[in-house]
Amino acid sequence: MTDTDAAAPGGQPNGAEAFVPGVRILAQFIRDLSFENPRAPDALRGTGAQPQIDLGVEMNARGRDDGLFEVDLKLSARASREDGPVFHVELLYGGVFGINGVAPEDLEQVLLVDCPRFLFPFARRVIADVTSDGGFPPFLLDPIDFAGVYAARKAQGDLSQMDEIGNA
Repeated sequence: MTDTDAAAPGGQPNGAEAFVPGVRILAQFIRDLSFENPRAPDALRGTGAQPQIDLGVEMNARGRDDGLFEVDLKLSARASREDGPVFHVELLYGGVFGINGVAPEDLEQVLLVDCPRFLFPFARRVIADVTSDGGFPPFLLDPIDFAGVYAARKAQGDLSQMDEIGNA
């Protein structure tokens, strides 16, 4: 043994707090889920051309009174053929995040790029499962470039979904 203070785990001296930037996912949940199969069972037949798929992606973030942040990822997919709709699925998947060590000017990007990126694989699985349960092959969404979506919306000035971020 020595007379010097032992280092705390992580290499910090006793009493020194490590301030490491980070994002923690504290909870994930389905806020809303809708699946429509309006032409079942006829639409389940594999005849005809591949359906045309229209995808929608929205991100929303808001600060909470407890210092945490809620992030919602809204994904929608509408499949249709010339003879009409095949299916429509809409998912609002949310998460509660603890964020520390992020500069205020970077918070918006973390909430609308990084947090949805963490939620996406789970939301993708929900959509694959619900389309499969609806009688179709699992619909697997391609990876989404959340940074590109964020940049495009910022360039258009369409970031109204972030009005409450600073209210934490």
